[in-house]
Amino acid sequence: MADEQHLRFSRLLDQHGAALVLYARQWPCDAEDVVQDALVSLMRQSPPPENPARWLYRVVRNGAIDASRRQAVRASHERKGGKLRDAWFESNLETPLDAADAQRALAALPLELREVVVLRIWGGHTLAEIGKLTGCSSSTAHRNYNAALAELRKHWSLGCPNVDR
Repeated sequence: MADEQHLRFSRLLDQHGAALVLYARQWPCDAEDVVQDALVSLMRQSPPPENPARWLYRVVRNGAIDASRRQAVRASHERKGGKLRDAWFESNLETPLDAADAQRALAALPLELREVVVLRIWGGHTLAEIGKLTGCSSSTAHRNYNAALAELRKHWSLGCPNVDR
């Protein structure tokens, strides 16, 4: 009995899987996740629906719409939170530094470089501490920190303030 159900499920997935993903992509969501969730839900149905393919399309549609709404709400909250958040930088240099430009420059750095800069400057961590936090050696943290500062210097074509801690 279980083998028969497994075979029916496999056929259903082969016949409709790609079309279900395409269908879910009509909404801004992670279509593959929505389809996977629908398939898992189908496996849990007892008794199984009379027409599993039709049932899957309905569940995928509802799941995609829900995921799209959640994503829109999350994006709205993030935009509002971003407007309320203080800038990462305050301009206090002799040469004025635009805070929004500084945020963009920092955000443009690769994650491993940005992470070291944030931990070093705003977190006040030593390079040894940063190495432990990020799972690398202190010399790698130091190289990443220097590389990040070099990228920021290139961005502005001016020297960054020396941050010795």
